[in-house]
Amino acid sequence: MKNKKNDYQNPYKNLPNKSFWKSGVVDENPLNIQSLYKKKFNISENTRIAAAGSCFAQHICKYLKLNGFNVIDNEIAPQGFPDSLMSAYGFNMFSSRFGNIYSVKQLLQLAKETCGLVIPKDYIWMKDNKFYDAFRPSIEPGGFDSEDDVHRHRDFHISNVKKMFQDMDVFIFTMGLTQTWANKYNNQVYPSAPGTIAGKFNPSQFELLNSEYDEILNDFNEFIEVLGLIRNKSSDCKIIITVSPVPLTATGLDEHILLSSVYSKSVLRAVAGKLSQNINIDYFPSYELVTNPRLNHSPFEDNLRTVKLSTVENVMKHFFKEHKPNQEFFKNNISFSNTDSDVQCEDALLENFKE
Repeated sequence: MKNKKNDYQNPYKNLPNKSFWKSGVVDENPLNIQSLYKKKFNISENTRIAAAGSCFAQHICKYLKLNGFNVIDNEIAPQGFPDSLMSAYGFNMFSSRFGNIYSVKQLLQLAKETCGLVIPKDYIWMKDNKFYDAFRPSIEPGGFDSEDDVHRHRDFHISNVKKMFQDMDVFIFTMGLTQTWANKYNNQVYPSAPGTIAGKFNPSQFELLNSEYDEILNDFNEFIEVLGLIRNKSSDCKIIITVSPVPLTATGLDEHILLSSVYSKSVLRAVAGKLSQNINIDYFPSYELVTNPRLNHSPFEDNLRTVKLSTVENVMKHFFKEHKPNQEFFKNNISFSNTDSDVQCEDALLENFKE
């Protein structure tokens, strides 16, 4: 008797392999997944790229530079500055010396400061008689000698950030955290908690925010509006969003770190999905490539946070397969694993403050 099952139409009947878990994940080579990422717009060798975000964004920025992309770096180290200290002092990490920008709220705050919508207050923290910029406390490991030095360096930094925003054609931003420490009185947010790298923690002054979906989405859309003000036109800049696969080091909430980490990444991924519906915003799936259960090995080092360089290389191969398809990956045999892979991350330091 003829099997009539195939005579019936259903919405899954003629879908491609990528639409099914078995053919799209189980049967795929996790190092060469087909149809996972399709670029939304072109990036040429002349495209001016600005990169910022959380710790994982440092990997992306370095790979782009190694492979000949035109990455803006307008806050370079002084002549003769030792190569071994570049990362420790925030140089050559991103497109300006802003250190890690973990949250969208932190990014929005920076953009508002750049165009004068926000005037920073009480942003100088102290430690051991040295002065620190609370918005980027790790870029001067030994601190500054005076408050005037902090002000002077910040003014110079903001002028460079403004130029970066004005000059860039594509902005690549890696979202890292939903948890952010904030000042209760002026709503300023910081990349690290006061009392860790510098400053003093006062619970009556500082609070931990854990942003929700709507808040993050609104913050990013407002960032786009502010970006238009900075560029003196409607924002024609293309944006590529990624979500960092690196888990939280610690949580300030009264819950297990695993719950906080999964919440953070889930919300950020949902926001990224919504934002990518904008024709000028592309989503690159670095998060999915690292957390793919098809991998036959752990994508992380033994601490289960540091992404292995082989994993990072696989992530970026998927990016270059779309944006540089006809050129050899790592031209001139330059391998990222042979370069300085030290990634600076304030969040990682939190483990040191556990008693």
